[in-house]
Amino acid sequence: MTTDNTAEAIRLVVLDMAGTTVADDGLVERAFAAAAGALGVVAGSDEHQEMLGYVRTTMGESKISVFRHLFGEEEKAQRANAAFEQAYHDLVDAGHCAALPGAAEAIAELRAQGRKVVLTTGFSRATQDRILAALGWQEIADLTLCPADAGRGRPFPDLALTALLRTETDSVRQVAVVGDTGYDMLTGTRAGASVVAGVLTGAHRAERLRADGATHVLGSIAELPALLAGR
Repeated sequence: MTTDNTAEAIRLVVLDMAGTTVADDGLVERAFAAAAGALGVVAGSDEHQEMLGYVRTTMGESKISVFRHLFGEEEKAQRANAAFEQAYHDLVDAGHCAALPGAAEAIAELRAQGRKVVLTTGFSRATQDRILAALGWQEIADLTLCPADAGRGRPFPDLALTALLRTETDSVRQVAVVGDTGYDMLTGTRAGASVVAGVLTGAHRAERLRADGATHVLGSIAELPALLAGR
């Protein structure tokens, strides 16, 4: 029995948003503080610091899943999530939302190379659409996905596999998954992507990205088109 080790061309690029293509600048933590406050968690308390540590560790995960872990009861998780989304929306509406340098150009170049680009997030559809509208990015990608579109959010493979199905990509080996968190890397490896690239513009450092399966670590998304050129 012979094995064909020839690398397949990358036809689909699955990109994270906050921290990868969109600047975070602490917005997630600021919105979390509002959510915790809505549930009576005192800012600066040991409980608050412990929760914040979990939020940082699980950056990239579906936000409602994070709140279910933190608050246990579904009603509390939903209240926290609603407060988080409102706070995040207010920050976006106040102008605290910007593309990372070179992100829009990188997406345009990837599509010019003949690849499909899908933007994914751990936020809800409402928050994702708010960010896209603030940036004028409604048409920048071939598709945008949030956890509710896929079934489960990161670190499960659902977002990447849903992107493959929706874009009619032929093989998981034709997929590149790119993000700034360990959970993005786990999503890519679990989906079977041949390129799983971490960027250093967001939540997690190179060590965490590599530990969770990164095949490449880039300074920023601006380096991605060159990495994929010829693939």
